[in-house]
Amino acid sequence: IVVAALIAVNFGLTGQGTFSKTYADLVVFFICIYVSAFAWSWGPLGWLVPSEIFPLEIRSAGQSINVSVNLLFTFIIAQVFLSMLCHIKFGLFFFFAAFVGLMTAFIYYFLPETKNIPIEEMEQVWKDHKFWGKVIRDEDEKDIEMS
Repeated sequence: IVVAALIAVNFGLTGQGTFSKTYADLVVFFICIYVSAFAWSWGPLGWLVPSEIFPLEIRSAGQSINVSVNLLFTFIIAQVFLSMLCHIKFGLFFFFAAFVGLMTAFIYYFLPETKNIPIEEMEQVWKDHKFWGKVIRDEDEKDIEMS
């Protein structure tokens, strides 16, 4: 949001303007702050959370799907970033900030806490969750046990 605000103040909606060296250094500094914060928070979660939430029976399949989807969306974002930046200018940074807000809300409401829970007990954690407990049926468990 800070990067978007700095770019908006200097370039406005037209995209016309210039940065002084000091101003450009300030923008780069805040981008570095964002990258550092991402590396300490959201960055590793895309790899860590799936390894903790999948039951042992499907962990390898779940992880492979996770890696594939992660790489696919990374590719898509890399392909469209510059085009989006040219069209929506500083709004692109607000766009990504909104997605961080959505991700935070999703994790808060839909992801169970896994701290100090053995992988063998994850199935019960999903059953006890306020949302996912309504989705998981006993028939699903029987289907898994029979296969």
